[in-house]
Amino acid sequence: MGVDTSLRSTGVGVVEVKGSRFSVVEFGVIKAPRTFSLSECLQKLNSGITEIIERTKPQAVAVEGVFFCKNVKTILILGEARGVVIAACSVHGIPVYEYAPRRVKQAVVGFGGAEKSQVARMVMSLLALKEEPPEDAADALAIAICHLHNRTGCAALMPKPI
Repeated sequence: MGVDTSLRSTGVGVVEVKGSRFSVVEFGVIKAPRTFSLSECLQKLNSGITEIIERTKPQAVAVEGVFFCKNVKTILILGEARGVVIAACSVHGIPVYEYAPRRVKQAVVGFGGAEKSQVARMVMSLLALKEEPPEDAADALAIAICHLHNRTGCAALMPKPI
């Protein structure tokens, strides 16, 4: 399962692999209205992630690593949201792996500086989707694909769970 964490619009994508073929189990976005307080948003995120974990039973969860951000408040809020996702996974005994944004783009598109639209198109192609998923869900699916590429590759390059 890949998770593109955000306070108000967290993308989630569950992907399975059989041989060299990827297929979508499910994807979507956990949304919290602007009227929700921080604690309400975090609770909504926790319950949404927990529901998806219980329904799909992923073997691992991959999240995007923290990127450079000039706004300290934004990075703190993102850290709180990531903490909720990691804790929900931990409660269910699921290992969580972290991938840098450039590494995700490299795994999906072949170029670490790829645009979001390029990532979305490749996700559609790799997963044989007929329609483009919402941006946050496409990012989550890309994170899941990145993890599956790493899992099936060289064990020495596999990151340790966080």
